[in-house]
Amino acid sequence: MLRSTRRIASKAPRAAIATTLFAALTLISGVHAGMAETFAYVGNADSNDISVFKMTESGEMTPVQTAAFKGVDKPGSSTPLAITPDHRVLIAGVRSQPFQAVSFAIDPKTGQLSPIGNGPLADSMANIAVDRSGKFLFSASYGGNKVALNPLSANGVAGEPKQVIPTGLNAHAFLPSPDNRFVFATNLGSDQVLGFAFDATTGTLTPNDPPAHKVPEKSGPRHFVFHPNGKFVYLIHELNGDVAAFTYEARSGAWDEIQRTTALPEGFSGKPWAADIHITPDGRFLYASERTTNTLTAYKVDAASGKLTTIGSVPTEKQPRGFHIDPTGRYLAAVGELSDSMTVYAIDQGSGALARLKSYPTGKKPNWVEFLNLP
Repeated sequence: MLRSTRRIASKAPRAAIATTLFAALTLISGVHAGMAETFAYVGNADSNDISVFKMTESGEMTPVQTAAFKGVDKPGSSTPLAITPDHRVLIAGVRSQPFQAVSFAIDPKTGQLSPIGNGPLADSMANIAVDRSGKFLFSASYGGNKVALNPLSANGVAGEPKQVIPTGLNAHAFLPSPDNRFVFATNLGSDQVLGFAFDATTGTLTPNDPPAHKVPEKSGPRHFVFHPNGKFVYLIHELNGDVAAFTYEARSGAWDEIQRTTALPEGFSGKPWAADIHITPDGRFLYASERTTNTLTAYKVDAASGKLTTIGSVPTEKQPRGFHIDPTGRYLAAVGELSDSMTVYAIDQGSGALARLKSYPTGKKPNWVEFLNLP
């Protein structure tokens, strides 16, 4: 077979030979024209910057930039990040006065960040998110007990807050539903999730009916994530370590609890301090972080019922406030507020189990991770 191939190749034009060799080398190397590049963005609260990494197909990270906040002098308690749906702008929330949303243009080739401008936030915001249209910024204030909505200009800079809404104690996350018709806010100190109907045309929020979903007292609802199919939602509770699964009714925005499990590893003793929660893009696996034990817990998601089966826990960075899953669902990156570093894990595509690959230094007090694929 090899001799036959050589005879055929010897008769081919040189250009064709070069094309064939290039294609073969491409297959061997695993790189092909037009393949998306993956970048990770890490918000660092104490160093007032964003660490930018480029990730290879094998999960290897290469630092490419440290982007500083222009016009920001003091560090804040955390640095929430959000990326616009068109992948052109990254927005960072600054939690020191004057409270600002700092917008960066994302270079479509290198993934690097360039400052565009700063816009005002209504308070120190623990969480920010962009609506599905890319025209509005949602934010939640833990200390100010409020949520807010800012319009975004065409270039991705936040304007003056359009609505500022008082909530129960400690608003912590404020995220839109998959269809952008509703927005939900956790109130960690009041043990409830508030629901708002959202008019994306006018950028207006109105309380849903009913306006709140109660959870167990002193559980501390913190972060939540929707299943990719839009039928389920998963909520992590900071104060007792619970992870609750709900069915989600898209027409009414109603949550109905179907299961309650835990992010605490087996044999846990002490005071729970759960933090973040994310699901793989295919909806098969869910992960949660817990800061007292410095662990990540993995769950298998039943596609039909939405219920969770615990896979197990692995040690991770010290005080893992933030982590995220890459767009392919093959890797997870977790950062530690007290370790100033990030660990990348491979996600077993059969079992969902995490396998540690490598750790990388970041800025000071990293607490937020965003992934992005650029074509």
